Amino acid sequence: MERIVSKLLIYGDLPEESILMQLSGVCRELHSGAYDKEKLIARIYKQVKRLLELGTSCAFDKNLWHNYLTYLLIMDENPFTLTCEKVGSKEGSVNHFAKNDFLTFHKLFNYDFSELEEKLGIDCFSCITDYKAIEKPELMYNTNVSEKVRCLSEKLETAKNEDDFFDYVTVFYKEIGVGAFGLNKAFRLKELPGETVEFNPINNMDSVVLDDLVGYELQKEKLIANTKAFVEGKKANNVLLFGDSGTGKSTSIKAIVNEFYKDGLRMIEIYKHQFRLLSQLISQIKNRNYKFIIYMDDLSFEEDESDYKFLKAVIEGGVETKPDNILIYATSNRRHLIKETWKDRRDVEQDGDIHRSDTMEEKLSLANRFGVTIGYYKPSRQEYYEIVKELTIKEGLEIQEDELLREADRWELNHGGISGRTARQFVNYLLSRVPL
Repeated sequence: MERIVSKLLIYGDLPEESILMQLSGVCRELHSGAYDKEKLIARIYKQVKRLLELGTSCAFDKNLWHNYLTYLLIMDENPFTLTCEKVGSKEGSVNHFAKNDFLTFHKLFNYDFSELEEKLGIDCFSCITDYKAIEKPELMYNTNVSEKVRCLSEKLETAKNEDDFFDYVTVFYKEIGVGAFGLNKAFRLKELPGETVEFNPINNMDSVVLDDLVGYELQKEKLIANTKAFVEGKKANNVLLFGDSGTGKSTSIKAIVNEFYKDGLRMIEIYKHQFRLLSQLISQIKNRNYKFIIYMDDLSFEEDESDYKFLKAVIEGGVETKPDNILIYATSNRRHLIKETWKDRRDVEQDGDIHRSDTMEEKLSLANRFGVTIGYYKPSRQEYYEIVKELTIKEGLEIQEDELLREADRWELNHGGISGRTARQFVNYLLSRVPL
């Protein structure tokens, strides 16, 4: 194995602590003849355990070794893979080196572990190459990662040579992508030393779709139209969803990401204290072959907070133009985002019939930079009833309408008033009473 791995060029920068490099080191020591058998077995078991942990977290199945090698190919962001992601495979000298690496991976796919097992008296590799995963709820792993890795792994198992490998992998890069962005829908931002950022995948993102949000048809139409234009490469606007709590603002954005994920839409959630990292964030994603929504939930500022100025500069007005593959979607209970007070009017100027306050203009300017503003308001009682009835139908609950609406009224009186969220909580309560 050590001779095979040493021939990697484009994919040759794997960290020494990676499973592949560690197993390569084990093989090197075994072939040297000067080794401690028990220590070598312990080292192998450590890497097998890491394979099992990766397989469990990603729900790999059948051949963990193949799944792992496929995972390496998918996750490696290098100039070749990023170019394939953006424009597909093109004729060029780099393809010669890529095919050399794919020949190496083809050999690794078909690597015979019997020598290791016979000399050390172990059978762990026979187990992991014919592995049956324990069934578990999908919430325990990221379905996107699992399905894509296993699908490509099964294709690569049929590859006859490096040319087949090249075709399968480069098509995957163009259609799906490379690295974490290719496999995941949504991310949170993690700050690293030196004000650099890292994108942490959100593995258990809500699978809600727009049809799950009962009512608010006009609001959904506006959001869909803007997002559809965005993913199609047309001009689109930043979006502010404002209004009463519990009306479905955050749910709408999650549903939009689920709806357009297959079209290359990704979401990065950022918190208010991270706004100073926006420029760093944008610099890392502006050249990727995806459309990114930078998502800000429950956005609002008190009068003594100035972090909103970072956001203003990024949205519009900074020296650097915001890239075409990035939009900002925010939700807020405040229409104007920044808390206003009566003292904001003290610097008012009067010029004929025009009254202008610099302080108020400053505070309103942030909300005005969102090209699309969509209001979500509390439903009327009749609309609340309709939401409750629709949710009970979707959940398969059979309750007399009179009794259902009477119980819904009692519930909302003690649980925050009329809203879509209250209706959802009420139906969850009804589901909790259904015998298993």
